[in-house]
Amino acid sequence: MNTPSSSAADTVGNTRIPDAAGDVVLQAIDLKRHYPVETGFLKPKRSVKALDGVSFSLHAGKTLAVVGESGCGKSTLARVLTMIEPPTAGQLLYRGQDVSHTSAELTRLRRKKIQIIFQNPYASLNPRKRISAILEEPLRINTTMDAAQRRARGQAMMERVGLRPEHYSRYPHMFSGGQRQRIAIARGLMLEPEILVADEAVSALDVSVRAQVLNLMKDLQRDLGLSYVFISHDLSVVEHLADEVMVMYLGRVVEQGDKAAIFGRPLHPYTQALLSATPRLNPEGHGERIRISGELPSPLNPPPGCPFSSRCPRVMPVCRQTMPDLKSQGGRLVACYAVEQDLSAG
Repeated sequence: MNTPSSSAADTVGNTRIPDAAGDVVLQAIDLKRHYPVETGFLKPKRSVKALDGVSFSLHAGKTLAVVGESGCGKSTLARVLTMIEPPTAGQLLYRGQDVSHTSAELTRLRRKKIQIIFQNPYASLNPRKRISAILEEPLRINTTMDAAQRRARGQAMMERVGLRPEHYSRYPHMFSGGQRQRIAIARGLMLEPEILVADEAVSALDVSVRAQVLNLMKDLQRDLGLSYVFISHDLSVVEHLADEVMVMYLGRVVEQGDKAAIFGRPLHPYTQALLSATPRLNPEGHGERIRISGELPSPLNPPPGCPFSSRCPRVMPVCRQTMPDLKSQGGRLVACYAVEQDLSAG
């Protein structure tokens, strides 16, 4: 079986070096984001490892979906990719240029090329500003366009996301949730970025509206050549939109590969459990529901060895002692001793 193009990478210790082949627009190399936490008076500070060594390559015009339950580090990854928060360690490369630093030049580059769509359209738009001001603000800050040019760009973008010209002078409270998310998408596109990071961008919408927004995103990707990092806990949505899937657990990647490989034959026990819980129109061939016992461990006190070892139905002694590396196995990247044992035996 062939290894996915963006997954045919080497591993050095726990660090994956992404494959530079193809038109890669964004690379993350061993990204980490740790938060110091006060644990009590006169007690030493501890660290929450919200991201603990995440690497991937995003290709032009493709969608990388990041999935996992709440607390796995998905939204932290979104904030690091858009540099809302800087990484504690690691590199973020836009077309080979390291943009993980904070110089003014790199900040301008990131703003133009990497934009984010937030989860809640009711909170992400300033209720005191008209839609015209919301859309034109990125142009006013980052370009030399005059007022007429900014207005023309804003109205053209409103039309592109399916809203009428008369909506341009209204306030956010005058729109439905789906319309607000269309406005948020339009704002994200005003600087003509190459990459959109969508952080649970449709989870707050009704099911029928969700389908409309997803279809809009697919149309925009086709027409504008956009690349998406699509963060979601809804695997049915991921199956509709993604090209590649990255499964995270407690700040680390446990499985990553082509969508067809992940959904057709998940290998990691955590991925298998997630997919078994996803409703399907045709449940035949998907097996019985796999239930995971226990709660997600505290990121302040993760278990030794594999972070999933305290809940894994296939745990072995080595899992509780040593962290498994993310390796190319079965046509994708997997961090699991049980999978490694199965493939070597088969």
